[in-house]
Amino acid sequence: MSVLSDKSDNSDSPVLVAPHDSYVGSIDQGTTSTRFLIFNREGEPVASHQIEFKQYYPHPGWHEHDPLEIITSIEDCIEGAVKTFETQGHSARSIKAVGITNQRETTVVWDNETGEPLYNAIVWTDTRHQNLVRKLKARLGADKLQDLCGLPLSTYPSVGKLLWMIENVPKVSEAYEKGRLAFGTIDAWAVYRLNGGPKANVFVTDPSNASRSMFMNIHTLKYDEQLLDFFRFDMAKLKLPKIVRSSDSKAYGTLTTGILKGIPIAGCLGDQSAALVGQKGFSPGRAKNTYGTGCFLLYHVGDKPVISTHGLLTTVAYDFDGKPQYALEGSIAVAGSSIKFLQNNFGFIDSSSEISVLAETVEDNGGVTFVTAFSGLFAPYWYDDARGTIFGITAYTQKGHVARATLEATCFQTKAILDAMAKDSGRPLAELAVDGGMTNSDLCMQTQADLIGIPVERPRMLETTALGAAIAAGFAIGVWQSFDELKNVNIAGVKTFEPKINKEEREKKFGRWEKAVEMCRGWANE
Repeated sequence: MSVLSDKSDNSDSPVLVAPHDSYVGSIDQGTTSTRFLIFNREGEPVASHQIEFKQYYPHPGWHEHDPLEIITSIEDCIEGAVKTFETQGHSARSIKAVGITNQRETTVVWDNETGEPLYNAIVWTDTRHQNLVRKLKARLGADKLQDLCGLPLSTYPSVGKLLWMIENVPKVSEAYEKGRLAFGTIDAWAVYRLNGGPKANVFVTDPSNASRSMFMNIHTLKYDEQLLDFFRFDMAKLKLPKIVRSSDSKAYGTLTTGILKGIPIAGCLGDQSAALVGQKGFSPGRAKNTYGTGCFLLYHVGDKPVISTHGLLTTVAYDFDGKPQYALEGSIAVAGSSIKFLQNNFGFIDSSSEISVLAETVEDNGGVTFVTAFSGLFAPYWYDDARGTIFGITAYTQKGHVARATLEATCFQTKAILDAMAKDSGRPLAELAVDGGMTNSDLCMQTQADLIGIPVERPRMLETTALGAAIAAGFAIGVWQSFDELKNVNIAGVKTFEPKINKEEREKKFGRWEKAVEMCRGWANE
């Protein structure tokens, strides 16, 4: 692999080389918690701090975050991790840069003159704008959008959330009419506030995040007039972040307060792109599946976007050197959150880590199938009107059967996505790299291998999303200069799960799942 070019705006500048004892920080801003991790040059986390923040569910189908609480959680996590780092005998000044990875489609709006948020952030899982999306689907030209931006119309991308706020929140519509409305996903909001807000006005995003809005042309990596015209935005009234490279030593500014004041923010990747980078998915044909709050499978397709015809998304994997790489993506709305549902709503378990123990109290699912369509079904189905449905309950059904069916729901959807990817890409995967909280369950990973019929490889160190953001920042400031330097990162302790059932049994199980999916459609239709 060739050495990457310098990431600064001046293409004639020499490649930066960081001192040997350099470390890179990583802000991992997720759906339910924020973390800050510090990585060494070997890609190993040496310190971390994590904070969970409040989830707001004001109405059924609504999901919000407090944008200011997110910033506070980032600042507090940085302080906590760096203090741990210093107790190990390190200096905070040996942290040479910080990267950011984030939940993607979650939408923040603020006044670009004061820097204050105008409404709670609307989270990517939110479905309040479902009727609005249906109207958009009926608009002339709706069938051409995916060819331009890589995404189909659904409640998933940011655009519907933004339109809902403009139509329903007076403070937002007023700011829009006055030309003061700033829109961004969490990365843009975090960079803006960590740089001090309106004074510095560092208002940027990277292509992996910008590609989730439906505003960016997936081919040019620029905002597209045809897309913006379709959604009827007046660009004199709406402020959009500048799209810059995912790895850049200057574009993202510097931290302006706290224990790392003056340290550059040098990398930015949406969480799923970051996980692909953290899994070293640098070449076409590589894929990873992250089992977090939702579940997201990215398949690297190279330097040309592939527009799916089988229900997948086209997204930007990363842009480190002005030569963007693309991925096909399969998005599952509900994965780890279904386990939290059993814990918090039904009281089946006291913590998420107990799900496997409960599931192993029974030999199989006892005929139970759980379609976890709490926010509709995402890829490859895109059924906005589906809702969570449990089939096959009898007097025999135990908690363990429901627990197994809950784990299996994510595994079945992953199989559906892999089948679609094989059709779009023309070649099936040989193995699947995995990460995320649910992968701690051996039962879940063995079930996954059984259902997809290929080996599942779980690394020892599961913090691949945070590692990906650190890699992006590290390349920008010379901690690493080529992908070859990362080939030995996180290879020790990989556990492989081999399929244990035959094709006939696999297809029988999947056929039952597909039947359940069809039966849960239409529930949300009035």
